[in-house]
Amino acid sequence: MPNNVVLESRSLTKRFPGVVALRDVSFDLRPGEVHAICGENGAGKSTLIKTLSGIHPHGSYEGEIFVDGTEARFASVADAESAGLAVIYQELALVNNLTVAENIFLGNEPTRFGLIDWDKVYTDAANLLKRFKLDIDPAARIGDLGTGLQQLVEIVKALAKKSRILILDEPTAALTETEVALLLDILRDLRKQGLAAIYISHKLDEVFAISDRITVLRDGKSITTFKTPETTAGEVIRNMVGRPINDLFPKRRSTPGETLLSVKSLSVADKEGRTLLHDISFEVHAGEVLGIGGLMGSGRSETLMHIFGTWGDRLNGSIELCGKPLLDQSPRKAIRDGLVMVTEDRKRYGLNLDKSIAFNLSLSSLDRISHGFIDQNAEVARNQTIFGQLRVKAPSIETVVGTLSGGNQQKVVIGKALLAAPRVIFLDEPTRGIDVGSKLEVYEFINSLTNEGKAVVLVSSEMPELLGMSDRIVMLAEGHIGGVFASGEATQEALLTAAIKYHKAAVKT
Repeated sequence: MPNNVVLESRSLTKRFPGVVALRDVSFDLRPGEVHAICGENGAGKSTLIKTLSGIHPHGSYEGEIFVDGTEARFASVADAESAGLAVIYQELALVNNLTVAENIFLGNEPTRFGLIDWDKVYTDAANLLKRFKLDIDPAARIGDLGTGLQQLVEIVKALAKKSRILILDEPTAALTETEVALLLDILRDLRKQGLAAIYISHKLDEVFAISDRITVLRDGKSITTFKTPETTAGEVIRNMVGRPINDLFPKRRSTPGETLLSVKSLSVADKEGRTLLHDISFEVHAGEVLGIGGLMGSGRSETLMHIFGTWGDRLNGSIELCGKPLLDQSPRKAIRDGLVMVTEDRKRYGLNLDKSIAFNLSLSSLDRISHGFIDQNAEVARNQTIFGQLRVKAPSIETVVGTLSGGNQQKVVIGKALLAAPRVIFLDEPTRGIDVGSKLEVYEFINSLTNEGKAVVLVSSEMPELLGMSDRIVMLAEGHIGGVFASGEATQEALLTAAIKYHKAAVKT
């Protein structure tokens, strides 16, 4: 092994009952390097992280791990941390009721005369935050911070342990563009100081902006490693999915038909009485994808949730679905009337993670297969059909949903919605946190829905997705309509200008 390698895996193989999650994976990391790992959901990225960081202890895998040229046999996460490794997971490990400073030094508190030195805790935390140009009060309660700032505190927490190797798992999934830029700047500074980082992300623009090398995993195997300046996003994608993808946003013929959803002059307040949606109007037609964009806090999800019947008190305006007014709305009534919603947070609101695929698929449409009692033959038949149509990667429909990759969980959520036989489908961030191959499958399925004459409302934070998939785009700004664009007229610059129309400070949220 070269003497400039700080972390290396050699022929790592990790087996679970009935599954080989890693197959002969070799990988190395150098000082002052950001090495990205890319792969579809289920490619083995999470298993590799857990093996390198001691969650899967020595003896539970085949192959070897080296730190600074010496074989490491981690029995626990604590062993890996002692060797200088720290992992920042997408699921944050912070305690909401503790302060920022208490979280940063949790389990690693400085002491004086056998007691925690609280003055040093807060002084050192303030110095760390200042070092990374984070305007965060060390005495603030962590639960009062937004998700993006919590993510940055998690990174400071890792660095407080004097970690030399940082592993970041989808670190920007919940960050705004401003916070993403700040995180990448922090990583660049750390790289100059010699810290080495493994960066895992589905967002290839970030991967190319920050990484020095890219290793691609597919089906548990390490396929190839590129020097970032010497490759392209298309080449990385081709190796991730095993085939070329010439057009991420598949083309289709748009032939809009009758108006299926009409929203006129809608104003809505939250439970505290604050008006958050102001005079919102739009229509959605059969065979059409209407994109809704905007910055965080613009009212995108709130608009969908109010129409679906899960949020807000209507102050003014009207909603018509298939020509009928929607009054006293509830999700049960919406589904019965032909409207379904795939929520932004699939794990919290879309799925019962402890139950099977089949159980989850049936949840929104039991009335269609029951007449006093559930017709189990009909249930199994239709669940098997949608399971096959969506190409869910699982041994069977009895597989527990919580064991699936993010992309396959999303397919189950979509399948559950479609079994209710809707005419209008709300998709709120349907491709968040899933890989490029799964994204393409979602896009193809959206096109199949519009080809069947259904109407799709697509909320997305990703400008290319809005531009690539929508027939028309409505941009929201601070709860107002900031602009409406036909697909051929829209540009990223025009959409962003509309998104900040009502509040110049919106870009800071």
